[in-house]
Amino acid sequence: MPTPAPTENNDEADLEVRRAKSSAAGIPALIATLRHARAQLGPARTVKTLLKLNQPTGFDCPGCAWPDPDHTSAFEFCENGAKAVAEEATVRRVTPEFFAAHPVSDLATRTDHWLGQQGRLTHPMHRAAGDDHYRPVSWDDAFGIVADGLAASGDPDRAVFYTSGRTSNEAAFLYQLFVRRLGTNNLPDCSNMCHESSGVALGQTIGIGKGSVTLDDLYVADLIVVMGQNPGTNHPRMLNALEKAKDNGGTVVAINPLREAGLLRFKNPQRPAGVVGRGTEMADEYLQIKVGADLALFQYLNRRLVQLDQERGGVLDREFLERSCAGTDELVAHLETVDLDELLAATGLERDQVERLVELVATNKRIIVCWAMGITQHRQAVATIREVVNTLLLRGSIAKAGAGVCPVRGHSNVQGDRTMGIFEQMPDGFLDALGAEFGFEPPREHGFDTVKAIQAMQRGEVDLFFAMGGNFLMAAPDTRATAKALASCLLTVQVSTKLNRSHVVGGQAAMILPALGRTEIDRTGGREQRITVEDSMTMVHASVGGLEPASDELRSEVAIVSGLAQRALPDGGGIDWAWLEAD
Repeated sequence: MPTPAPTENNDEADLEVRRAKSSAAGIPALIATLRHARAQLGPARTVKTLLKLNQPTGFDCPGCAWPDPDHTSAFEFCENGAKAVAEEATVRRVTPEFFAAHPVSDLATRTDHWLGQQGRLTHPMHRAAGDDHYRPVSWDDAFGIVADGLAASGDPDRAVFYTSGRTSNEAAFLYQLFVRRLGTNNLPDCSNMCHESSGVALGQTIGIGKGSVTLDDLYVADLIVVMGQNPGTNHPRMLNALEKAKDNGGTVVAINPLREAGLLRFKNPQRPAGVVGRGTEMADEYLQIKVGADLALFQYLNRRLVQLDQERGGVLDREFLERSCAGTDELVAHLETVDLDELLAATGLERDQVERLVELVATNKRIIVCWAMGITQHRQAVATIREVVNTLLLRGSIAKAGAGVCPVRGHSNVQGDRTMGIFEQMPDGFLDALGAEFGFEPPREHGFDTVKAIQAMQRGEVDLFFAMGGNFLMAAPDTRATAKALASCLLTVQVSTKLNRSHVVGGQAAMILPALGRTEIDRTGGREQRITVEDSMTMVHASVGGLEPASDELRSEVAIVSGLAQRALPDGGGIDWAWLEAD
């Protein structure tokens, strides 16, 4: 049977630091998965839900953006995904009675864990200015309050519309359409805080801010470099792909200051060797680099590639460089000026270890470099990623099977949201097409990204903050500054499935709009709907829930955007929102 939600804060006084693990997954992961699922779902609901997770006729995992293989197993999920799904599909409920018993002043004393464990939100809730309680409102009244707030502001640029990376493609497209029809490009999103540097660097180097490989490429790569990420914790299903690459003779190199268990050894719970054996050794080389020294490492690597080509020839792919690249001579000239000893000292690594990496890159053609926020969060992130791309271009290891760039995204549709137009700086071509299709002139002035939005709130230039999912307060780079910024708004609105800290620290007035989750059946428009998402490798696939909604009051993200647009825009801005909502 499921267990009830906690009534008291979790006590962190008993936390203890234990010896670091040397492997990931295995039996402990299975036990943890079942424990979390049982607590939230119970046995029958657990089986029904998890067997639909990441299946062709099921729903996409909200836990991360790792792609699904062409041929899925019956258990196509990891411990992280099972936890995320259990918390969404939970039988626990946060009702109006809960809010009546818990004023905001009480919720503020609760831990983030306690808030998230209370269960699913069931009704639209409104906290008026000066009130210490959220109180239930109808959807019509909720849309009216938001629409009145937008109208009272008188300037669309005094509103900010944030998007979480879990928002579906369909909801994201309608959301940005509504915001631009309203008259602003203030569309910050969680990508501003994670892979923005990847998008910039890749756009400057290969012409598009996305990765260039698929799962099939990983399987056949000769060399996979995993840098600035911890797959075992953040996207465990990636370990399956690395294991398959190892099965096929590939070499894995890990570059990370800490020795992460998942990059040492993977005990695949779907293989006998992973359950009763030693599992698969992952990293053939593990470079424990100094924090932030990845740029120095790849400059060293590229300088040595140039040297080796001069010594023995055939290291640089001259034909590819001449045919497909610009600036090769300038790059080589720059590399010949760098001091290898200084670069090596900056990395904190031993020369023989780095030289082994140089030889691996110089002698393998099918090379993939994977990275995540251990790279993108540094000030020099764009320069580092550009240098990584230079490595692949020098070797001709891109745009061919088993080779290319692999930025590993976190949120399950953060890449799809950007594709759909969730960006404060969408190019004119997109805006031209959008305006032509829907009969209006989109605003052209760039809007606020996440940091600029927070700064504008601090200056008192934002009246209304609207979040389509996520936990903006805790996701933003400076929690205290963000809390003060949100508090300066006249109204903050959160589209959510569960309680989080952003519901507690809001504007003078606050609204919670409860949304359907991925696991639930969406009957918007009188028939069962499905959504789509785009994964880390640019694959778009459908997702359809199979559980009854947690409450009859829940609406899909699409329906929420449509309802607000019809209320906030005179005559809907000339757009048939009801028709869009129905399909």
